[in-house]
Amino acid sequence: MLQQAQQERLALDWLYGTQLFGIKLGLENTRKLLDDMKLPMGGQKFFHVAGTNGKGSVCAFLHSLLKAAEVNAGLFTSPHLVHYRERVRDAERTITSQEIVKEVEAIKKRVEGWDPHPTFFELTFALALDWFRKRELEWVVLETGMGGRLDATNSVVPAACVITSISLDHQQHLGSTLREIATEKAGIIKPGVPVITLKQAPEVMQVLSDTARERGAPLSIVTTPLRGYQLGLFGQHQLWNATLAVAAFKAAGFRASEPVLRVGLKTVEWPARFQREEQDRLVIDGAHNPDAAETLVRTWHQAFPGEKASVVFGAVSNKDAKAVMRSLQPIASHWHFTRFDSPRAMAPEDLRKELADLYANAVNCSVHETIEDALAKARHNSERVLVTGSLYLAGEVISILRGEREWFQSSTQ
Repeated sequence: MLQQAQQERLALDWLYGTQLFGIKLGLENTRKLLDDMKLPMGGQKFFHVAGTNGKGSVCAFLHSLLKAAEVNAGLFTSPHLVHYRERVRDAERTITSQEIVKEVEAIKKRVEGWDPHPTFFELTFALALDWFRKRELEWVVLETGMGGRLDATNSVVPAACVITSISLDHQQHLGSTLREIATEKAGIIKPGVPVITLKQAPEVMQVLSDTARERGAPLSIVTTPLRGYQLGLFGQHQLWNATLAVAAFKAAGFRASEPVLRVGLKTVEWPARFQREEQDRLVIDGAHNPDAAETLVRTWHQAFPGEKASVVFGAVSNKDAKAVMRSLQPIASHWHFTRFDSPRAMAPEDLRKELADLYANAVNCSVHETIEDALAKARHNSERVLVTGSLYLAGEVISILRGEREWFQSSTQ
């Protein structure tokens, strides 16, 4: 067991090391790698999901619906919360340590000497498709990594695609306006492939409708949220994510029977999305942009009307932490800023300065060197504890709560 763990660590160290190549938006290298590996499997069918917020939840709902329909489908998502294995799974299990080692060793030999070298995300996507082929999975649910048009996942033609809520995020890569970002997300729309979205800002809807019309893709706009079903994920926004998933499920030709809908929507699991722990005394939510933070605030009011939170907060340096904090301030009684295991994590002292720029000294806040210290101090307050600001922080907290800190694997993508 120890030897296997060491082999996995070495394999993943090499794979994580490819993050030094950064994020290279474009499909040329991805297609070269997939062609070289003869991927994807012939006849494999895909759901493709892009968007700013909610795409992971939509993928989770879709995967759960497929399982309820007795379809063992693959699921590819990112980033992971605790362990790399979370990124690649089917309805039965995640990829194993042994399989990771074999896949990485094979891909490492294949790309040796390549220039440009494939990126971490490109390699992970190819690894996932190879595992899905070996598992003989007919259906796969794909979450885009970032954007859509130039994302590695856009190298396949899906049976149906979904575009979730679009807002400002990743501006350094996708553009500074909603129209520019929507153009990148709309890049997953393929000729003749059904595309499902919900009502969005006018400039976003214009881009989506124009792109769908130009490519002859049937566009369905969800205008009414799903009702009458118990959902495994909490919050009004999850009603819309579930509705998008059901619409895509139908668009791909599946029959959405009552038993499938009841079971699939109720049994869905997706951690760090208003995840409640310790008898609801602690909530974990990976909200990392202003739109997600505003949704979190509305969900908090729905769950705990009239209450405020003791907020354990961390953020990565390329996010608009100040705007996220401004969105969260209405429910914050005290801020506990902490660092977490990521080279991109903002220093707690810098987060305190950002908060001071907003509210001077009118807001209670503390700075902590470790997550454990931040959680301990937050628990001393009478309010519920809310952990938020970054999925990387959320994942590390989950690993602590599970007693799996030694298994936690940080990642920048």
